[in-house]
Amino acid sequence: MPRRNDIKSILIIGAGPIIIGQACEFDYSGAQACKALKDEGFRVILVNSNPATIMTDPLLADATYIEPIHWKSVEKIIEKEKPDAILPTMGGQTALNTALSLDKEGVLEKHGVILIGANREAIDKAEDRQLFDETMNAINIDTPNSGIAHSMEDALSVQSRIGFPCIIRPSFTMGGTGGGIAYNIDEFKGICEKGLELSPTTELLIDESLIGWKEFEMEVVRDCEDNCIIVCSIENLDPMGVHTGDSITIAPAQTLTDKEYQIMRNASFKILREIGVDTGGSNVQFAINPDNGKMVVIEMNPRVSRSSALASKATGFPIAKVAALLSVGFTLDELKNDITGGLTPASFEPSIDYIVTKIPKFAFEKFPQASSKLTTQMKSVGEVMAIGSNFQESLQKALCSMEEDLDGLNSMFKSIEESSKEEIQYELTFPGPKRLFYVADAMRTGWSLERIYELTKIDYWFLDQIKEIIDIEEALKNKKIQDLTKLEILPLKEKGFSDSRIARMINSTEADFRKHRIDNKIIPIFRRVDTCAAEFATSTCYMYSTYGEDCESKPSENRKILVLGSGPNRIGQGIEFDYCCVHASLAMQEEGIESIMVNCNPETVSTDYDVSDRLYFEPITAEKILDIIDNENPEGVIIQFGGQTPLKLADILSEKGVKILGTDVDAIDRSEDRERFQELVTKLNLKQPSNATVRNITEALEKAEIIGFPIVVRPSYVLGGRAMQLVHNPKELETYLTEAVEVSNSKPILLDSYLTDAIEVDVDVISDGVNMEIGGILQHIEQAGIHSGDSACSLPPYSLSLEIQERLSIQSKDIAKELNIIGLMNIQFAIKEDDIYIIEVNPRASRTVPFISKAVGNSLVKVASKAMIGKSLLEQDFSCELPKDLFFVKEAVMPFDKFPLVDPILGPEMKSTGEVMGIGPTFGEAYAKAQKGANKILPRSGSIFISVKDSDKKYLDKLIPLVVDNGFDIIATGGTAEYIKSLGHEVKRINKVTEGRPHTVDCLLNKEIDLIVNTTEGKQSIEDSASMRKTALRNKIFCTTTMFGAFAIMEALKSEEVDWSYNSLQEISTYSS
Repeated sequence: MPRRNDIKSILIIGAGPIIIGQACEFDYSGAQACKALKDEGFRVILVNSNPATIMTDPLLADATYIEPIHWKSVEKIIEKEKPDAILPTMGGQTALNTALSLDKEGVLEKHGVILIGANREAIDKAEDRQLFDETMNAINIDTPNSGIAHSMEDALSVQSRIGFPCIIRPSFTMGGTGGGIAYNIDEFKGICEKGLELSPTTELLIDESLIGWKEFEMEVVRDCEDNCIIVCSIENLDPMGVHTGDSITIAPAQTLTDKEYQIMRNASFKILREIGVDTGGSNVQFAINPDNGKMVVIEMNPRVSRSSALASKATGFPIAKVAALLSVGFTLDELKNDITGGLTPASFEPSIDYIVTKIPKFAFEKFPQASSKLTTQMKSVGEVMAIGSNFQESLQKALCSMEEDLDGLNSMFKSIEESSKEEIQYELTFPGPKRLFYVADAMRTGWSLERIYELTKIDYWFLDQIKEIIDIEEALKNKKIQDLTKLEILPLKEKGFSDSRIARMINSTEADFRKHRIDNKIIPIFRRVDTCAAEFATSTCYMYSTYGEDCESKPSENRKILVLGSGPNRIGQGIEFDYCCVHASLAMQEEGIESIMVNCNPETVSTDYDVSDRLYFEPITAEKILDIIDNENPEGVIIQFGGQTPLKLADILSEKGVKILGTDVDAIDRSEDRERFQELVTKLNLKQPSNATVRNITEALEKAEIIGFPIVVRPSYVLGGRAMQLVHNPKELETYLTEAVEVSNSKPILLDSYLTDAIEVDVDVISDGVNMEIGGILQHIEQAGIHSGDSACSLPPYSLSLEIQERLSIQSKDIAKELNIIGLMNIQFAIKEDDIYIIEVNPRASRTVPFISKAVGNSLVKVASKAMIGKSLLEQDFSCELPKDLFFVKEAVMPFDKFPLVDPILGPEMKSTGEVMGIGPTFGEAYAKAQKGANKILPRSGSIFISVKDSDKKYLDKLIPLVVDNGFDIIATGGTAEYIKSLGHEVKRINKVTEGRPHTVDCLLNKEIDLIVNTTEGKQSIEDSASMRKTALRNKIFCTTTMFGAFAIMEALKSEEVDWSYNSLQEISTYSS
């Protein structure tokens, strides 16, 4: 059936900010959908609040709205753009829930808009737990013994029937949000209370426990003519009880018999038909009892999901693109398979002759108060994927991709003592992020596979494979480098042992072993991902390394550039850097240069087969990058767009004579080495906060007295604000140095004077080595001391004088000139009164680049990339002028709701997972939109609770009149209340938590407080007030922990939502400058 002609324009709803459970895989799906539908001649309208995505690039859709994904905002866009249809299946749970709200509120009917890709009934049947259960029973497919609850009374009734342990899953949430496993009545009540609160329909499914059962997923695609295909089967290495997003997964499934696979395949098709998914991709999850083979269906997602991204990258089959085209009437047999150059139709089920392994990436080090135990609620922040000819190769390549200094199944212990065995037993019993490494250590201690299986329920097949790796390692320890012949090295490499791992086992160095390997003529070959197990020729160059015969790479003799990606998504290095890598690749192609991408993240646009001329899905390690360079012989490598991941390889690439494009490697060292940086600051006559580098506790205490408290303290050997703290006295400093970090000659600690009441500013500079331009000056809304990634910021600055902005521009250009920047550079400044202090310089792309690019309507990365290959800014006619009379506000999005034990206070260590953008004619409107985009509800009346530290009380003189003008009643704690009274305003005094009942938490629980302004300092004060902030978070009460944030809220309240303006990026770029 050909494409529908009754549809001319389609609104695609994006997924919004990156959060745990809904990450950058929806940038991949949204970008594919936009491109596919636009290529077919549809007018594509996109709404998404996330500026860091490729999807929100103005070139992808005809009209791009960076606006809050809320039904009221989307209705305004529908009124303006008048789309014929909405495609809600590309933006995760956020898009589905928004589409349901639009339908429920009568918006779709009012404007004559239809849903495509999934209808209301299908979404309800799949997402509503009770309807799903009833639907499965109707087609005789087993589901776990379960019950539905809409209240605590219902829940207790269901539990009494099911017993313990039981699994609680809220309806219409993502990533298992609000769910969990309960082993007793207290845990049960706690999980149910949170789940009922988080489910938009106040509905819970309470299942019997399937803990220990094997878990599988089927990625299914169906068209309007009822053609169905399985794109990929996926097996979880971790059994049921660990959310699939937190589990190590393998494709295709390894331990299913052919009969089990066929039963599961047929059940998947049956489920899609009964649910009513007429067109598009879906994900169906099954569990199998390993004792008797009983199969049950757990759930299905009637949309493109996280697993769809993995399945797409694992097979080369573009699920999101195909699903988008099916939604407008095409059938699978009408669509051609891009990978085979159209030799096969999309109705051919992919067949693969390799193994894919996905390993999740966690960030528990950022949240020490949070439980690191893995349950049915997803906690991972990203993932890596690796491709190998066998499971062992695939697994070990994935481990090397993790950016955790792993080179294989590294031991968790320097030496395994008797006490270590207790830890191993505990970690095998209660899964955490490192369970696989404890499994390996259990094998090293001689534990039987039977014992390990009983504790973990990891299938024997996987345990056998891991045991063989451990046995090989033990045998290697008795060998020397000269003992290893070609016949001994080749099997090691075929099983995925990295050069570094082998060198560690034989007590050599990676460089020496690499030379020995190459001398023995053992080099990798590259095979293509072709969807058809090499049955047909492939026209795309999507490759992975392995060892064997017949290299399929066939590198060209063209001029080519290698772009190194950013690896797994994580806090501190997210989707912004993938955006940069994609734009670098596109820039090379625009200049007629072949672009080669290397990355290992299956969620991203950079690993789409059609983004670069050639794609290598490989770990970003020295070994793999050098192998690719040896194979491709590019004229240069771009490392400044992938965050710290590629920068870490700068030295080794330089030593090997590889040409690094753009800024010289020495400039990186000058900006990151503390002493060399101080020389630069002195030479340019700039100011820097007092600082010191210390190597022991005594030296730290001495230098701290000279600098003066408060002090920002951090290790010199970590990035992204990791382990950074603000300390207020010698005791806190000593505690930090003894408990939080290791301090030594090889691991010095950095001390910096904390600039109280300073305004922080980010400046992005773009340079071709001669001409320099300021990309943007972003004023942080939270004062200095809050990590730049966690602070909201405004472009243009909302309160900085033009004179200060001019001085910032001059100083930034001076630094760029001194470092001979070619490409991008980010500088962080702090402004105190009229003094400008330089905080740090990053001679690379920063996380602010996509945000600025969307605001100015020009890709900074493309311009910078072309500058690296010799095209000047003048030749490119580059302009970064902002549209007149508009403010762009970035707000960070935090994951605190996933970690209820964590204090949601902002500080110098970055904790946000994503960001949103608000655009408006005033700073207040832009800030208010950003809050709504971040799912924060700004109250416009009621009671405001204010409790601020002594040094912030001076700000109350200006803040309180604004609060009163906005009609709030004021509640405050002792000292703050006295100060407000002295200003002549009415205030109700309330106890702090430590002062007796009733106190602030009681008031919050009684819903007597609508807005909180709480600033505090010092370890003890922060701990004393943490329960209040946690209660506010749990009860969705807006809370700011900075004074500048409080003033921004007052500005936001000046703008009424009914008056908000909605303009597409395309319209904004046509505004006169």
